[in-house]
Amino acid sequence: MPKQLYSASEAAAALGISLDTLRRWDKAGRIRVERDAGNRRVVAAAEIDRLRGDGEGAHISARNRFHAIVTDLKTDGLMAQVEMVVSEPVRLVAIVTRDAVEELGLKKGMAATAIVKSTNVIIQS
Repeated sequence: MPKQLYSASEAAAALGISLDTLRRWDKAGRIRVERDAGNRRVVAAAEIDRLRGDGEGAHISARNRFHAIVTDLKTDGLMAQVEMVVSEPVRLVAIVTRDAVEELGLKKGMAATAIVKSTNVIIQS
């Protein structure tokens, strides 16, 4: 049977954030946490799935998932550039439609997951 409750540190690791960020999100109401008998934060598996966007039966065959924080958004006409920091100094930049940014409600500072599926990526300098 899968685990239903995760400690704060386990939840932070699963979300790709620091424990301090999880605590700030708790205080800001961005994440739903419970308290165990020792008054420690615990996070339900469903809440982790909600924040990661893994829930509601959405199964994707892509294996490359990067949990990150949106650091910059630039929109121009129908297109948008989304910059995300996976972990310092690793960053990912994606070009998507402006509609996608609006539908996802992307904002600077929010957690998001980039899912990459490609037959090939070639970069050379």
